[in-house]
Amino acid sequence: MKQMTRGERLPLGAFAADGVVQAGLSARGLALDFACFGLDATGKLAGEPYMTFFNQPCTPCGGVAVEEDGFVFQLGRLPATVERVVITASIDGGGVMSQLQAGTLRLANGSGEFARFDFAGQDFAAEQAVMLGELYRKDGGWRFMAVGQGFNGGLAALVGHFGADVAQAVTPAPVQAKAPAVSLEKRVEQAAPQLVSLVKSAGVSLAKVGLAQHRARVCLVLDISGSMSSLYRKGLVQAFAERILALGCRFDDDGAIDVFLFGRSVHKGEPMGLSNWSRYVGQMIERHPLEGDTRYGAAMEAVRRHYFPDAGGGERKTPCKAALPVYVMFVTDGTTSDKPLTERQLRWSSREPIFWQFMGIGKGKKSKSKRLANFADSDFPFLEKLDELDGRLVDNADFFAVASPDEHSDDALYDLLMTEYPGWLRLAKGAGLLS
Repeated sequence: MKQMTRGERLPLGAFAADGVVQAGLSARGLALDFACFGLDATGKLAGEPYMTFFNQPCTPCGGVAVEEDGFVFQLGRLPATVERVVITASIDGGGVMSQLQAGTLRLANGSGEFARFDFAGQDFAAEQAVMLGELYRKDGGWRFMAVGQGFNGGLAALVGHFGADVAQAVTPAPVQAKAPAVSLEKRVEQAAPQLVSLVKSAGVSLAKVGLAQHRARVCLVLDISGSMSSLYRKGLVQAFAERILALGCRFDDDGAIDVFLFGRSVHKGEPMGLSNWSRYVGQMIERHPLEGDTRYGAAMEAVRRHYFPDAGGGERKTPCKAALPVYVMFVTDGTTSDKPLTERQLRWSSREPIFWQFMGIGKGKKSKSKRLANFADSDFPFLEKLDELDGRLVDNADFFAVASPDEHSDDALYDLLMTEYPGWLRLAKGAGLLS
């Protein structure tokens, strides 16, 4: 029997040739609810029926089922769209994970237990939930990884992290006939007519570089350090966020983008979409007031952990492939206090299908850089360094600077955002990062 430690991986072929694995779960000191999430290539729930727990005890295919004290997996039954299955625990009632005396995740086959992962309160702090382990496809087979990553917010945080609606997940809705698809333009016109011109402008720029039909996930990362105060107060950040939302609508027809805020700490906001866009930034700042310090690296780690949780935001030594790339718009007005971590994050993420578009906001002398000659970027030597950073699998970042977020027209901004991204897509496919 193998005793596993956090982050350790185990090929399952030798222990479960028939694809059947039992996961036994136990805990002392806290009442825990256990659940499994079947995830697709983007790291999101493959569908509400692929959240398996007490109120929904079996997936439609029979690949995951609740049994006494755990789950049974019949991996061969899972559809190809399910790339990973994550085993989680959340507190039933009050308390925090640091109060847990001891817990164990045991893996067994017909002959008995072959591996276990022990966890305890000393591994956690004030979290109310934890990702315990993950079964994932690799080289035509399945592997298991001991994770042990904590989450604040309990079950709701886990469900939101995996892209599902907590109310729908806990109380599955009756199956209904799927409504016919509505065109993107029509949806925007109906839900947010003020954004129609932005969506059209984004479409023109994408068509110029051959990406009119391109699909990607879009993430906006906003600096909330105190020096950004006037930009938020004047509504300039809100207006810029609307322009990125329009790009997101073109890249992903769900009409929403993910948003992270960072200063001293990192905060994951609810997605910005067609139903909540008009006062989105102001409401986020009310919840997360401006902070001292600026930490790029911490923000990048949180973004990577959100989209590619198998690496836990840490070093990745081999390429990670996904069906959809992630386009990150990273906005700041100053340098960072965690430069070494930032450089490591950029290098590590070069092995993931994630592209970083950095934008610095500040005044300064004109740069002599051959690519940035038209932009006031001398306030951001570190961002310029990141743009040319060595030690990456592929060049996964671009940088430009502006005096103000509204410096460029819509058309010019979208053209600027596509300066290096199309080339990165080609490199990423060649490096095996995109399906």
